[in-house]
This record gives sequence, structure tokens and C-alpha cells, in this order.
Amino acid sequence: MLLEAVWIGFAFSLGMLVRLIGLPPLIGYLAAGFVITLNAAELQLPPTGKSIIDHVAHLGVLLLLFTVGLKLNVRSLGKPEVLGGSVLHFVVSAILYAPIIYLSFEPNWFHALMLGAALAFSSTVLAAKVLEGKREIRAFHGRVAVGILIMQDLFAMGLMSFSQGVAPSPWALLVFAIPLLKPLLFKLMDLTGHDDLQILFGVLLAVVLGGGGFHLVGLSSELGALVFGALLSSHSRAGELSKTLWGLKEFFLVGFFLNIGLGGLPDQQAWLFAALMTLLLPVKGALFFGLLIMFKLRARSAFLTGLTLTNYSEFALIVASVAMPQFLIPLALTVALSFVVSAPLNRYAHPLYERWASRLIPFERNIHHPDEQPVSLGDAEVLIMGMGRTGTAAYQYLQHKTHLAALDSDPARVIKHQALGNNVFFADAEDQVFWHGLQLGNLKAVMLCMSDLEAKLIAARKLRDAGFVGLIVSHSMHSDEAGAIIAAGADHTYLTMSEAGLGLAERVRQHIAL
Repeated sequence: MLLEAVWIGFAFSLGMLVRLIGLPPLIGYLAAGFVITLNAAELQLPPTGKSIIDHVAHLGVLLLLFTVGLKLNVRSLGKPEVLGGSVLHFVVSAILYAPIIYLSFEPNWFHALMLGAALAFSSTVLAAKVLEGKREIRAFHGRVAVGILIMQDLFAMGLMSFSQGVAPSPWALLVFAIPLLKPLLFKLMDLTGHDDLQILFGVLLAVVLGGGGFHLVGLSSELGALVFGALLSSHSRAGELSKTLWGLKEFFLVGFFLNIGLGGLPDQQAWLFAALMTLLLPVKGALFFGLLIMFKLRARSAFLTGLTLTNYSEFALIVASVAMPQFLIPLALTVALSFVVSAPLNRYAHPLYERWASRLIPFERNIHHPDEQPVSLGDAEVLIMGMGRTGTAAYQYLQHKTHLAALDSDPARVIKHQALGNNVFFADAEDQVFWHGLQLGNLKAVMLCMSDLEAKLIAARKLRDAGFVGLIVSHSMHSDEAGAIIAAGADHTYLTMSEAGLGLAERVRQHIAL
């Protein structure tokens, strides 16, 4: 039990400490790994500990990527901003980084170019965790970021194969037959129910069939987990499976962040390397922003996507372990420092854009953008913001009683509703450009049905700032959020679960005539 006590104790203590100072707990987990390494002799940990935490970390990554796949729209990979942006960023980054590394640290052009290519990747784990935490994976910029990350993972696989001189097994061609399994997997998903069997089914797909299966044929196990998740993404219970696996995935991911710190203690050269690469992070983010603007995205989408990807990838460590083991510790420190910088920046991504919008918007191209948003609500009297389960139920109840309009930041969800004939548009409540151009027309009431608290606060404030004097109501899952939403400008806040309880009680009262 010594290993578990040390890992969990240090991770919890430092995670709680950084949370109290306003930083994401994952920074504390990274620090815990370095602290354990620093005190390894005094703690007298068994030598098998590192291999155990490696395995735990790997399970966390596989489960994370599987849940990302559950929310993935595969068609988005073919979009110009995803395909073109990922390819150009990879090539330009490698060309920019290689000379700096060659002149400063590694007088070997092959190694310098390999390191430059490795540092071109962004962290799938961190980006996915950040987007999931903010519930933005399905937002436009979240989809673009995840698409670019998947393309980068494919590049990483090719780079590792090249550095090893090893090609995937001929059996890897069987991967193209995986979509044939979709009907069977859907049937099994229907039969698993809603409890422990569903959890086991998810783990089976992520770890055994996805991770283990792809590894057996010489492909990335991480890609396998993502593919099997994507295969189930169109199932009606994909979201339920993702929520079921949430706690399990979060626990194992603590091992991933611990594992980076457990890789070893850096020397002075490693600190210098990591410091210089960390200073170059703004260049990486600016390059993403410029390329996405070039591919017609608006400034806000380009900024949020670029900020999500402004970090270094765990794949850099994998490439180093294969081709350049002497750079493993410097790269581990570089990745850790990039997480320390990136995580808090992403936490404040929307306020940062609000502050810098006037400087970023002039970079937009004066053309039609794929993330264009409406400027008029027509003759709508009621606006529903957020078309998840709550918003959709509200829309269905009101659609024959008044003129309705609805907005959602998930393009796929918008297309689905439009195909049904619903008056639903793509828009992001946290985008100030949307609010500046929006014409409220005959609007009398707004329902805030988004899941994210920050989105509801911004929407309420922006509506009042625009002079809207009508009714603003919001749903909330937590009572401590209600006061903040009211203070932002809402008239009423309904606690979803409490209202559900009242509704059930009312049905019982009517049935037995109390």
C-alpha cells in the first residue's frame, strides 16, 4: 500500500494546494511527480513503481481518448481548417524549431529536426481535458481543435515509425473494416443497460479492442481508443456512456500527470532547454491563429482553438524514448512547463478574448466564415439558448404556441434540428461579436439552457447591456450558481433537479386528487 499512499497522498495534497490558489489541480499532479522523484530515496519506493504508474497513466489516456471519440464528428477531419491547418502548422513549426534547437542545444540536424517535429504536436490529453471541463468539445472551436489533434496523432505515428524504421503490420489494413462492426457494437450498447455492464463495455472497447487491437497490428493504441469511441458517437446513448466513464477516466488520468514528473529530475541543461521552448509557446499559438484566420475562421474561433493547442504533447516524450532517449527528461520538463502555462490560460480563455478582441478582429478576412453567426432573430418572441435536453424540451413545448428561435454552439446539433424544420441557428453565447451584431427585434423572453455557467452569465449580462428589458430565465444544476446568474441579469433561475421533483410530486397529487 506504500505506493498508493504516496501517489494518492501527494497528488491530492498538491492538487488541493494549487486549486486553492486558483490553478487547475493537474498542475499539482505534475508537481507531485517531481516532488516524489526528488524524495525517492527517503520514501524507499519499490523499483516496480514506475512501471505500474506507466500502466495506470496509459489506461487514463486510452479512456480519455475513447470519451473524446464518443463526441467526435469524423466528417470534421476533412474540413480545410483541420486538414490544411494541421499539415501547415506541423511543417512550419518543424522548420522554425529545428534551427533554434540545432544552434542552441543539439549540433545534429537529424535530431534537431526530429525534436522540432515532436514539439510541433499539441497535447491531446490536456486539450481534451480542458475542452471537456468547459464542455466545449462540441463547440465549433472545440471540434476544430480535436480534429487538428487527431491529424497530429496520425503524424506522430508516422514519425515514430520513421524514427524506428518500422512499418505497421500488413494486418493493419483490417482497420478499414472496423466500420462493419458498427451494427454489432450498437446492439451490444443497447443490451448493456445503465450500470456496471455499461462501464465494462466502454473499458472493453477503449482498452482491449481499441488500445490492444491497434497495438497488435503496429498502430497507436491511443488512435485505436479514439476510433472505437468515434464508432459509437452516433449512438443515442453515447453521451450517457461518456458520463459513466467520467470518474474512472479522471482517476486514471492523475497517473498520467504524475508520470511526467516521475520521469526524472532535470539538470541545468534540461532547464535551459525547457525554458527556451516555453518562451516559444506564444509563437506556436500565434502560428495556429494565423493559419486558422487564413482558412476563413473568425478571430474568436481561431483564438480559442489556438490557445487550446498552445502546449507541447506527450507524444514528444514517446518520440524521444524511441529515437533520442537523451532528450527524454528535457522534453518531459518542457511538456510539464507547457501544461503549467497552458492550463490557467485556457481557464480564462473567454475573458482573455474579450479583452483582446478589438486587436484580434481586424485580422479576420472580409469573407463568409464557416463559423458565421446570425444577426437577426426575425419575428421570434422567445429565444432559447442551448438546445441540449432542456432546451429541446422547451422548444417542443413552445413551438406551436409562439414564434420561436433557438441558438446552439454545436454545429452538428444545429444541422440536426434544422433538418427537422426547427428554427435553430449556430451561435456561441460567449462570443462578443455575436452580441454586437445581434438584432433582438420583437423578442420578449430568453431561456438560458446552456450547460456552462460562464456562458449563462455572459448571455444575461450581454442581453441587459443591449437594452433588453424582457424576461430572462435560466436553468441550473447547482444552487450555488443561481445567485450569480440572477446577479448577472436573469429574472428567475430554476434548479433543474428540484423542478423535476416538483413535477413528479404534482403528477402524484393530480393522480390521487390530493
